[in-house]
Amino acid sequence: MQKRYIPIAVFFVVILLLLAHFSGRAVAVPASFTYADGEEKKIYLTFDDGPSNSVTEPILDTLKDENVKATFFVVSDRAHGREDVLKRIAREGHTIGVHSATHEYKKIYASDEALLKDIDTCAAFIKKTTDVIPKVYRFPGGSYRHERQRTLVKKLGYRISDWNAVCGDEEIRNASAETLTKTALSSAKGKAVVVLLLHDSAPHKATAEALKDIIRAFKEQNYKFCTY
Repeated sequence: MQKRYIPIAVFFVVILLLLAHFSGRAVAVPASFTYADGEEKKIYLTFDDGPSNSVTEPILDTLKDENVKATFFVVSDRAHGREDVLKRIAREGHTIGVHSATHEYKKIYASDEALLKDIDTCAAFIKKTTDVIPKVYRFPGGSYRHERQRTLVKKLGYRISDWNAVCGDEEIRNASAETLTKTALSSAKGKAVVVLLLHDSAPHKATAEALKDIIRAFKEQNYKFCTY
C-alpha cells in the first residue's frame, strides 16, 4: 500500500471499530451523555418490576423526604392486591410507565400481537386503578434487540425509555446498599443525562436502603431530578 493511502485506511478502520462498538446498543435518553462545564445535568430515577409493599413503600417515603420525583415502570400482575401502592405513586406526582403485564419474556415476545396485548393489559390496569393514561414504555430487558417492535410501540403513542446507568441491584448478587450507591455513581460518571435503572420489586430491599445516599450524591453533583 502506498503511504498516501495509509491515513485514509486508518480513518475507515477507526469508523468500523466505532460502529462495532456501538452496534446493538439502544439507549433512549433525552440528551447527550457527556457534559461540558456549566451544562445542566439531569437524572431520571427509574424503577422497574414493581410495585411491592416491602420495597416500593420505603422508596416512596424517601422520595417524599428528599422532594424528588421518579418514574415507575409497572408490572401489572404484581400490582394486583397492591392497588393502594400504585395509587400512592400517582397521588404523589410520580410518573407511571408500562413495563409489562407478566414480565415473562417467552409470552411477551412470542409475537408482535403478544407484545401489544401485554402492553395494553398493563396500561388498562394502570388506567383502571389510578385514572392515569401511561405514555412511556420500557421493554422488558431493554429495547436494543427489538428495533422493529420499537416502531410498533411508538405508533401506539408511547415514548420508549431504556437506560444508560445502573445501580447494580440486578447485576451484583447480594449487593449492599453501599455497593449500590457506588455502582450508580460509577455507572453515571461523565454523563450529562443519566437514566438510572433501579428495581422496586420485593427482593430489592437494599435498593430502598441505598436510595437516600444515591439521591444526595447526585444532588451534590448538581443534577436536576426529572421524570417523563
